[in-house]
Amino acid sequence: MPLFMDIHKNVRDTTPEEVAEAHNADLEAQEAFGVKYLRWWFNRDAGSIYCLVDAPNADAAQDVHRQAHGLLADEIIPVEAGDVDELIGPDELGPATREAPADFISTDSVFRTIVFTDLEDSTPLNQRLGDDAYVELLETHDELMAGCLGSHGGMHVKHTGDGLMASFASVTKAVQCMIEMQRALAEHNTARPDAPLLSRMGAAAGEPVSRGEDLFGAAVNLAARLSSHARPGQIVVASVVRDLAIGKGFGFEDMGEIQLKGFAETFRIYEVRWEHVTKGAL
Repeated sequence: MPLFMDIHKNVRDTTPEEVAEAHNADLEAQEAFGVKYLRWWFNRDAGSIYCLVDAPNADAAQDVHRQAHGLLADEIIPVEAGDVDELIGPDELGPATREAPADFISTDSVFRTIVFTDLEDSTPLNQRLGDDAYVELLETHDELMAGCLGSHGGMHVKHTGDGLMASFASVTKAVQCMIEMQRALAEHNTARPDAPLLSRMGAAAGEPVSRGEDLFGAAVNLAARLSSHARPGQIVVASVVRDLAIGKGFGFEDMGEIQLKGFAETFRIYEVRWEHVTKGAL
């Protein structure tokens, strides 16, 4: 049967014991719907609960919740076999979940982490260096970025002027890749202070729509806006990226809630403090 991850949001007042109780109620009700709830993960700080479920469809998973305790998921995302720990991190869970499969990741058509990068002051740099030297510098930039993507399983989607768009099946690897990108650029800048490469980076996660080799949708638009919001040399991520990467050794700094162009709602965003991550930690 297909695998799904259901997400419950705004549950900060819930305790791990209450989550375990609800999960056990799911286990008692699931057989009638042909469903098997496998494991759960609770991010108390973010107020989010994630459940991995083997079900014929998303509606059946919701039906179990509806009968067991009435606490319906806010979102249900299809997933496939891969690495669960890389996608959602460590969890607080009980013995009933030990039957979960070892891994899962999202497929290209479902859950992805979207990353945008954008070089700062590219036009003045081009004018100062001249076209030939600037093209050579961009080639250096592209080689550095390609190396980072290759090391962390990122898929290069397209160039975006003086930056790129990439997607990852793993939230953890997406954050690791952005950190490695910023470190590679910092090392370049130390060696070439006359031709610095300063990049803004942003990431969001969700279920983009694919068209050919390109990706579209709210998560894509949000990642692009976060990249524009970042300062040169800064990594800014949506709250869902921070939630799913908690426990992996990253440093996140709460930047508060902001309004972004094109979105009616506000978003809580976080900076990834890449300067303090040692190279060996990647």
